[in-house]
Amino acid sequence: MLLPIIVYFVVFHYLVMPGAYVAFVDFNIRNGIFGSKFVGLDNFQFLFKNGDLWNITKNTLLYNFVFLALGNVIQIVFAVMLAEISGKWFKKITQSVLLLPYFISMVIVGVFAYNMFNYDSGFVNTVLTSLGFERYEFYSNPDIWKYIIVAFKIWSATGYGMIVYLATITGISNELYEAAYMDGASKWQRIRHMTLPMLKPTFILLLLFGLGGILKGSFDLFYNLIGTNSVLYPQTDIIDTYVFRSLVGQFNFSMGAAVGFYQSIFGLVIVLVVNLIVRKIEPDSALF
Repeated sequence: MLLPIIVYFVVFHYLVMPGAYVAFVDFNIRNGIFGSKFVGLDNFQFLFKNGDLWNITKNTLLYNFVFLALGNVIQIVFAVMLAEISGKWFKKITQSVLLLPYFISMVIVGVFAYNMFNYDSGFVNTVLTSLGFERYEFYSNPDIWKYIIVAFKIWSATGYGMIVYLATITGISNELYEAAYMDGASKWQRIRHMTLPMLKPTFILLLLFGLGGILKGSFDLFYNLIGTNSVLYPQTDIIDTYVFRSLVGQFNFSMGAAVGFYQSIFGLVIVLVVNLIVRKIEPDSALF
């Protein structure tokens, strides 16, 4: 049963690793990767010289930290609430409804967001004008979009992450809860002193996995919500969207590979540092 997964990782994650060499050459499709001219670190210069590196790195880090922290907290809350529901059919329906947004394409989400927030006929502005307020120019105000993006991300990912935590809760022995109940522990006390501590290893594991891709933003979410609206870039531009625009405009594969290499190295360093901290505090929860 593990063989297909092992083959997948070997083929798509290990055999392609020599392709990182593209970041150090002036790639020419006729000459191939190893036949192209070696240019060293020249492809990385645009990241440090054009002044955009700090802004896109800051945006990517802040968004992903919020996605990880807030997302996991909300997923735990929903998992605990769902685990406490006694009605079998209601639990199944609720779980399905929460999971549904995960399978909705971000293209549809982008269309949905436009119909909600566009200035002329958006749902929000229609409600505002009907209540006597002035229309709000969402697509001209960058500050509001950091909250909109986080809200859509949490809405989309909560159901899937909740299932992971719910599976952990399901694996907890009922005998422990029964013993705590017999000792007079209330439902809140059982959740606080039994369920939440049992979820800590899962939380740390998911956090470490998430930190590995901390510089890899949700490109489909950002691109479909923001598109090519340069007015919103100061608050919404991340590394992935920046590279996409660079590749579309210049067809520079070496530059894109350089950014990917930068993302991977940065993510590796973060995982190693956080894992070292976790190993010092909670050795059993560390990856290695």
